[in-house]
Amino acid sequence: MTATVVPTAHRVLRRTVETHDSVTLELGPVHAPLPGFRPGQFMMLCAPGVGEIPISSCGDPTSRHGVSEHTIRRVGAVSAALHDADVGRMIGVRGPFGTGWNLAAATGRDLLIIAGGVGFAAVRAPVLAVRADRAAYRAVTVVVGARSPEEILYRGELDDWRAAGIDVLVTVDQPAPGWSGPIGFVTEVLGRLDLDPARTRAILCGPEAMMRFSVRVLLGKGVAPDAVEVSLERNMQCGIGVCGHCQLGELLLCRDGPVVDYASAAPLMHTREL
Repeated sequence: MTATVVPTAHRVLRRTVETHDSVTLELGPVHAPLPGFRPGQFMMLCAPGVGEIPISSCGDPTSRHGVSEHTIRRVGAVSAALHDADVGRMIGVRGPFGTGWNLAAATGRDLLIIAGGVGFAAVRAPVLAVRADRAAYRAVTVVVGARSPEEILYRGELDDWRAAGIDVLVTVDQPAPGWSGPIGFVTEVLGRLDLDPARTRAILCGPEAMMRFSVRVLLGKGVAPDAVEVSLERNMQCGIGVCGHCQLGELLLCRDGPVVDYASAAPLMHTREL
């Protein structure tokens, strides 16, 4: 799959408010559509006159109409400009870049999808891919952690996923009035799961501390390290492994990641200097 390395013009077709600081933008190409993406890959989004940042592709990977979706959290100048873009605004897009989740390896097995905070955006695409081909997998479980109920992304979609045969478990650190779901960290939910380790494959995205402790729980339950994938985040600027800003040990994450098998990622994630 070939990436487009020069930004191409896209127009904001829809802007969906997810939380107080996060929105999902649906972008349509002004001219020819970009190549399709694999779940787990990212695009470089450019706010004209402000800058460019990497954002996960969180839409339906089976779509072929050229429209892409990206959930953006407002944290800096570029993300703020993208977050605030109204319908009709022009945005530059190039990609797709990086590695994707190995969903084929989960065929016929139990698939566990784990996300924390805005990391949920990076696993929405594999959830949509699995939903479209649900019969290819045994049990599919999505475990999501958020600081509070108001911070949960895609709240309007979760019941549809459950109706499609996907078990969705959401836990929050700080409950709010009316919240009846689990309270606590993702690791606590994982600890209560009854897994068949020989049949389980897991993918994780979120804060690195969350991923480290979550993987520790999975390994303690007997899941093999090579059956676990994590998505790592660093300062990606070029997207093609040239500038070196995203180096992590021997990896250039825009090229060799962001999805990395845990057996390879473990020594890097546990080195403080990196």
